[in-house]
Amino acid sequence: MTSIHYTIVPKNPAAHLFGVTVTVAAPDPQGQLFSLPAWIPGSYMIREFAKNIVQIAATCGRRKIALKKIDKHTWQAAPCDGPLTLEYEVYAWDLSVRTAHLDQLHGFFNGTSVFLRVHGQEESEHVADIRKPAGAEYDKWRVATAMPRLKARRYGFGTYAAANYDELIDHPVEMGTFALASFKAWGVQHDVVFTGKVPNLDLDRITADLKKICEAQIALFEPRTRRAPMDRYVFMTMVVSEGYGGLEHRASTALICSRGDLPVKGKSEMSEGYRTFLGLCSHEYFHTWNVKRIKPAAFAPYDLSKENYTPLLWLFEGFTSYYDDLILVRSGAIDETAYLKLIAKTVNGVLRGAGRTRQSVAESSFDAWVKYYRQDENATNAIVSYYTKGSLVALALDLTIRAETGGAKSLDDVMRALWQQYGRDFYTERGGRGITEDEVDALFDSVTGLKLKRTLDRWVRGTDDLPLARLLAPFGVTLKDERSRGRAALGMRTVREGNDCKVGTIFEGSAAQKAGLSAGDIIVAIDGLRVNGSNIDALLARYRLGDRFVIHAFRRDELLTFDARMAVSDFPNVTLALDAKPAAQPALREGWLRRK
Repeated sequence: MTSIHYTIVPKNPAAHLFGVTVTVAAPDPQGQLFSLPAWIPGSYMIREFAKNIVQIAATCGRRKIALKKIDKHTWQAAPCDGPLTLEYEVYAWDLSVRTAHLDQLHGFFNGTSVFLRVHGQEESEHVADIRKPAGAEYDKWRVATAMPRLKARRYGFGTYAAANYDELIDHPVEMGTFALASFKAWGVQHDVVFTGKVPNLDLDRITADLKKICEAQIALFEPRTRRAPMDRYVFMTMVVSEGYGGLEHRASTALICSRGDLPVKGKSEMSEGYRTFLGLCSHEYFHTWNVKRIKPAAFAPYDLSKENYTPLLWLFEGFTSYYDDLILVRSGAIDETAYLKLIAKTVNGVLRGAGRTRQSVAESSFDAWVKYYRQDENATNAIVSYYTKGSLVALALDLTIRAETGGAKSLDDVMRALWQQYGRDFYTERGGRGITEDEVDALFDSVTGLKLKRTLDRWVRGTDDLPLARLLAPFGVTLKDERSRGRAALGMRTVREGNDCKVGTIFEGSAAQKAGLSAGDIIVAIDGLRVNGSNIDALLARYRLGDRFVIHAFRRDELLTFDARMAVSDFPNVTLALDAKPAAQPALREGWLRRK
């Protein structure tokens, strides 16, 4: 097959418009179909990227031809016997990792937002000519992407190539005057890119920490060869005042972080923000294996025109959420005490939501498209996160396997088997396929030598709370839940909107729910004292268990009165700590948290 050729240029940065063309040398003689994906892998929600195409036209050679829109994201060109070109503009003003963003400071895009799919020619070579915006003010702009260069200098504008459409849209592109640093992990080039102002950014510290994290992950999957599954990897980060997020790709990740989370030169302490940033990098890098190459059957291949349902996101997102922090302690980025605090935070978050008693992580995985990615004010009472509880399922399984095999086997062995059987050859000529739910169960048993089907049924397909206190004990770690100390609470979350105090969430069975408050109410007074966006906690702290008080709140434009009574908080207060005495089996903890 001949190549599919694209050009993309920041056509009007001030108007946030990319100009794109796609040329097909041998179009379908019946009329070539084109479409833009409706979603992007890794973010399980229909996003309708085609809505951002503001104008589009087709030419056959030099002759303009008809282009008919078939549905929300599909067009059909009139028959054309020569080169067919579509020219279109894409509006790019979503500062996220999922779509595209363009202004006078930088440009960023995912291929799913800008590159139309040429139906029937998806396996052809796809070539993209990435061009610089016009104007002297853009002379210092560079390009960061993991897409292979065809005719371009490193970090330069020019021509890049992908083996097929799936690869083309799996290499996001950042352009601008970004900060750049590099390191090698087991011989493989890794680039670190930061867009946005960060005074005194400590790039040396970031690259040193990321090197340890990346090498630990490569060694986990390939302990003998230390071979990474890519030739080059790019961390590209947009730095903003407040933000957090990431999206994985086969040889790169797009990240957003808060400026205050990044380390500055001359300060060596491990801040909570920097630890969070490293955890985010670790999470997205782990996806290089787990979901980009080891995939659920429903994603092999992706159908980007509609939802792809799978009950296995607990394995692909939950297990990745377990290993992201575990790798931090194994690599030496954080110590064991800090790691146990991170586990405790996750446990508290899961136990706080009543949704965990109504939805299993398998159901949460399947319903991601309509529930997890479309959460409302009742979400904490109705759903459970396949990320957070999925990570605890991974922890529980890891501890179980290690304890019951005397440390001979672990979840690491399961992940390596998944890699060897389903992931290693996925993007090679041998090809690969996704794994089914039944195959997951069978693989756990075959790798560990244990019978884990009933355990998986309870923890994955059921709603049982995980027996973490019991499972952690042999590893010399104690888990305490001190929720019974009688702390008073209304049982709601509030958010600040300007100077208003708005109810965000009402927890099921709470004093707030019994009083009649609802999400969306604007609380204006408690016992006649004005409430604003910052003083509600201080006002409520003055009341003891059983105290009664009056709350005034607006619901829409009507002022309502609520009689409330302070009740005992049932929120968990879990803490984890290393035992003062040695672990029952010291080798178990060493094997679990070992540093390499």
